[in-house]
Amino acid sequence: MAQGERLICAAEALADGGDGIRFTVLRAGVEEPAFVVRYRGAVHAYLNRCAHVPVELDWTPGKFFDLTGHLLICAVHGAHYQPENGRCVMGPCKGGQLSRLSVVERSGQVFLLEGER
Repeated sequence: MAQGERLICAAEALADGGDGIRFTVLRAGVEEPAFVVRYRGAVHAYLNRCAHVPVELDWTPGKFFDLTGHLLICAVHGAHYQPENGRCVMGPCKGGQLSRLSVVERSGQVFLLEGER
């Protein structure tokens, strides 16, 4: 593990379009919820906060995708987000965006790049 990286999970823990892994990040001295998912073979991480109202997206821990496994969905108001870029494509915050976090997959593990925002 390189300096400025933090291990989130084993890469095999993330199935394409399946459950995500929750973790926390420290931003401005406050611990905030975040998550990582795999979509079309790539890993993507975001703050776990809807762009419409600042609530966590998952309806039960780790359940971020809709039934198709192609869109992230907010359990509170139904906002739908593209997993690859966090853009809201349907719902009350259409055109809004999730806050992306930098992650890297290497040697069978997924790491958060902590110095980047």
